[in-house]
Amino acid sequence: MSMRAVGYRTAGPVAVLEDLELAVPSPGPRDLLVRVEAVSVNPVDVKVRASANPGAEPRVLGFDAAGTVEAVGPEVTLFAPGDPVYYAGSIDRPGTNQQLHLVDERIAGRKPASLSFAEAAALPLTTITAWETLFDRFRLGPDSTGTLVVLGAAGGVGSMIIQLARALTKIHVIGTASRPDSRRWALDLGAHEVVGHDELPAGVDYIFSPFTAGQIEHFARILRPGGEITAIDEPPGLDLLPLKAKSITFHWELMFTRPLFQTPDMVVQHELLNRTAELVDAGSVRHTMTSNVGAVNAAGLAKAHQMVEEGHMVGKVVLGGF
Repeated sequence: MSMRAVGYRTAGPVAVLEDLELAVPSPGPRDLLVRVEAVSVNPVDVKVRASANPGAEPRVLGFDAAGTVEAVGPEVTLFAPGDPVYYAGSIDRPGTNQQLHLVDERIAGRKPASLSFAEAAALPLTTITAWETLFDRFRLGPDSTGTLVVLGAAGGVGSMIIQLARALTKIHVIGTASRPDSRRWALDLGAHEVVGHDELPAGVDYIFSPFTAGQIEHFARILRPGGEITAIDEPPGLDLLPLKAKSITFHWELMFTRPLFQTPDMVVQHELLNRTAELVDAGSVRHTMTSNVGAVNAAGLAKAHQMVEEGHMVGKVVLGGF
């Protein structure tokens, strides 16, 4: 039995994406076989496609999906066939740009009932990254106060950090954005303030950084002593020494760490996605889909990759259906 998919055989520009016919995979012990109804595109998709050669077999990308459980492995306890789910998968397994996809049940959540599959597909990767930043790295809680700076506040992760911080903490959120539409978006999501990248005040407590290159000295100036940074990028040759005088803590956040290393607390991602679904269905958090470019095929994904690659995205770009 075969299925439709989109992948690439050699790293390069969007033109390397091609439509494929692949064999349907079989679930492992804790796997869900999901009929994918929608996917979204993230910067990691663009980065991998442009720089990572897949080897002998074509590689299928995609780290966000929403769909319906088609079948389950013998040790699955959290879901049953017919359940609607949303998730971000793992970077060490084939991606979500295929009709039927395997995901470990411990990193999948119940799809928000109030959202379409396309709307739900915009959320998982950015939600997990935002949640782990706020609650695993910064260790914030419902009574946490202080000031959080969210760089690139209108991007996918920034959009979710703003919403989760407002819904689940008492922290003051300052977003950065340069364009009027980006500023409006961040304010609409709940940022207390939105300023230019060079207008940040001194004495802030926390900084979320999706672009850290060349910023460490600036961060050291504006953070209070004992402040904290969480970064999701990987600039080469990063020098953290300017942070020492203020005893500033630097965290890395990679949402794939739990599934990559099969950590004992891997099910936390299932739990946080379920909690976010509750927040969405209660109206406390909203989806971040801003573009739906149509069916999941090579042409549609090329368009979506190009939109992300241009670096001007507000929210998320989604594709729905095969």
